[in-house]
Amino acid sequence: MIGRLAGRLDYRGADHVLIDVGGVGYVVYVSDRTMAALPGPGEAVALYTDLLVREDLLQLFGFTSLIEKEWHRLLMSVQGIGAKASMAILGTLGAEGVGRAIAMGDANSVKAAPGVGPKIAQRVVNELKDKAPAVMAMGGAVGAETAPPVEVAASAGDGAAAPSPPVRSGTGSAAAQAEALSALANLGYGPGEAAQAVAEAAGTEPGLETAALIRALVRRVAGQGGG
Repeated sequence: MIGRLAGRLDYRGADHVLIDVGGVGYVVYVSDRTMAALPGPGEAVALYTDLLVREDLLQLFGFTSLIEKEWHRLLMSVQGIGAKASMAILGTLGAEGVGRAIAMGDANSVKAAPGVGPKIAQRVVNELKDKAPAVMAMGGAVGAETAPPVEVAASAGDGAAAPSPPVRSGTGSAAAQAEALSALANLGYGPGEAAQAVAEAAGTEPGLETAALIRALVRRVAGQGGG
């Protein structure tokens, strides 16, 4: 299994890139959002990858974070969601947006992805809602980490090898949301209830630090419980 590639970006296609790793070129399919975040041709790049294996096909899909890769894996587990639809959903919403939509039961946001109809969008929400807290909590585990630099072999005449940039694995807001999920769980809230509260707070009060987010969440959940 190829889980990560670090090399030089050779060229961009409509929905894929070619990454040169030590003289071997890997075609990696990416979402529109990931494509927009990548550097220009000739520059160092690193992506987490997932390999799709079929009888007549091998395809690599690339992601800027482990959370995005995990959502791709889960989206692909839903009947009716193939790799193309998964990448469309991630390209439209981003990893955090997917988690927020699923935690809140917001099938309309999922439906906004090209090629995803209302029935499939509702199925995504229904089947993955219970899994949203665990994936959202990954933000705390990887949000402050960066992948170590990996030296990329220089081509002839390039001189010294250049280190690839670290893969961006998350954001401060993702880490705060993960810590808030843990805090709500310690207070006795169920995973689904906690995930929905975190998703709603992240949508209405973005950028809150952990302590402020937890206070807002406790008030929100308590208010819902009190009717």
